[in-house]
Amino acid sequence: QVQLVESGGGLVQAGGSLRLSCVASGIAFSIKTMVWFRQAPGKQRELVASITSGGSTNYADSVKGRFTISRDNAKNTVYLQMNSLKPEDTAVYYCAALQLLGWAWGQGTQVTVSS
Repeated sequence: QVQLVESGGGLVQAGGSLRLSCVASGIAFSIKTMVWFRQAPGKQRELVASITSGGSTNYADSVKGRFTISRDNAKNTVYLQMNSLKPEDTAVYYCAALQLLGWAWGQGTQVTVSS
């Protein structure tokens, strides 16, 4: 049974930093591309960053230069380091992994950035 558990969200002032973590179980983590999505109130869920099994990364234009995705295969964990946070980064952040039958999702962690 796949389980993705996010943590690290919270309330931070604009310009601050947070590091999100996502611990995975029940999947072949080391061979999976892991993805962070986010969903703000009233908006569609959007891809924030992804990292392949080989460590190649991809970012949404809105977070390039501010966010960094990384992974620790020994810990089955993917991270999202978020710096220079802006109020428009406020959202629920989800980690996800693409399985044969579709996406596996975590429960999400709330990030709120105050101005």
